Formats: sequence, structure tokens, C-alpha cells
Amino acid sequence: MSTLRYDEDAPPSRASRNTRVNQLLAEAQTASGARRRELLDEVVVRMVPVAKSVASRYRKRGVALDDLEQVACLALVGAANRFDPTRADDFLTYAVPTIRGEVKRYFRDHAWAVKPPRRIQEVQAMIASSHAALTASGNLDPAAVAAELGIDVDEVTDAMRAQGCFAPNSLDAPQLHGDDPLGELLVEDHVDAHEAVEARVILRTLTSELKPRERLILYLRFVEGRTQSEIGDEIGVTQMQVSRLLARILDKMRTQLNEPAHVDVA
Repeated sequence: MSTLRYDEDAPPSRASRNTRVNQLLAEAQTASGARRRELLDEVVVRMVPVAKSVASRYRKRGVALDDLEQVACLALVGAANRFDPTRADDFLTYAVPTIRGEVKRYFRDHAWAVKPPRRIQEVQAMIASSHAALTASGNLDPAAVAAELGIDVDEVTDAMRAQGCFAPNSLDAPQLHGDDPLGELLVEDHVDAHEAVEARVILRTLTSELKPRERLILYLRFVEGRTQSEIGDEIGVTQMQVSRLLARILDKMRTQLNEPAHVDVA
């Protein structure tokens, strides 16, 4: 990036900065080559504080602020390169939603240690954005939060239960009411070899009755760990369709699993 700078001893006001940024982008629209690159670089330099400001709104949620700022600045660079002054007058009104969307997407796709369903992620974001007001009211009861946000109380309860998914507690961390770390309180789980074999046989039977496309979706989701969006790109459908297909496949398998076995009696 070019080392273009404006006078740091007399920083421009926000209004004058935005005016100058829009002028630079208008000039870049008709420029080419090195001149266009130089103009866009100056736009990015001037707008970095805005990108960092957007990123700072998501700090202390289990992701390092440096990482969030990097994502925000990359989104700013992309926005500057894509902005078309002939279709919009103000770059700021285009850049801020673009940057915010990229930061939220980073949380959704990369920041979860254990990835809950997308709806739970959305509800957690709603709770987090309203957390200050809810805390000020002195009531974080799920029913009160649901009433405040206008959503179902069961969704709020599930989202609150999944609060540790961004950054789970360390197994070496001491508990609130004692010195023993969490890891020492866990019971070792011995998996019975016969039960494991039986589970594999049942699973193989259930999946053998699925269509090839359904088996592919299960493989991509639970073996390769693909996101629903990635699966959608693979099989040519939307993320929402993948979500519905997965729910339908799992419901089908649950129904087959709960059906009584047919035993021939001699």
C-alpha cells in the first residue's frame, strides 16, 4: 500500500474526510493503472479509523481485536475497489454495512469452537447487541430477554446455553466454588467396543437406505465438516435449502431408527 498520508497535526473533521474520500473515489472512477491504485490507497488510509471502529464493536466476544481489525480492513479495501460513484453518492454508507457484514461472517464461519445452528448464532448476536440495555434493566431472565427482543423464549434459552461456544472454558481453570479444575471433575468415558460396533452397523444400515445425494450431504457435513454454505456450493443449492435437506435427512433417519425391528418368527 502507498504511504500516502494527510496532515496528522490537523486531522480533518469527519464531514471533510468523507467529502474528500468521495472526491478521491470519483477521480479513481476515470483513472487507471498506478494513478487509480494511488487514489484507492489514499481512500483506504483515510477510512482505516472507520474500519477499526466497526471492529471494536465486536471486541471481548472471544476473538482477538487484532483479528477483527484485520478482517475489517480487508473488507474496507474490497469496498473501495468495488464502489461505484455513479450508483451512490456517499462511500461511508456503502462501506460500513460491507465491513460489518464481513466481521459478522468471520464470526459465523471461523470463530466458533463448537458451532451451534445458525439461528442460535443470530439470537446470540441479538442478545449481545442489546446486552448493555438488558443488563441496565437488571434482568437477564430468558423470558424478559425474549420479551425485550420480540422472539421466542425457547430460542433465547438455547442461545444462552450456548454462550461458551466462542471460547470454551479451559479444563485447567478453577471452578467458582472450589479449587479443583474442571478437567478433574469430568468422568472418563469408556466406550464399550460392542456398543461401538453396534452403532456403526445401525448407522450403515440407515445410510444405505438414503439416496446418493442425501449420503453426500451427510458426508460433507459430518465427515469433512463443511459449512452449509460450502455444501450448497458443492451441490448447487442455497444454504437455506441445505439446512432444510439436513433436517429432513436426520428426521428420516430418526424415524427409521425408532421403527420396531421386523423379526420373522418361524
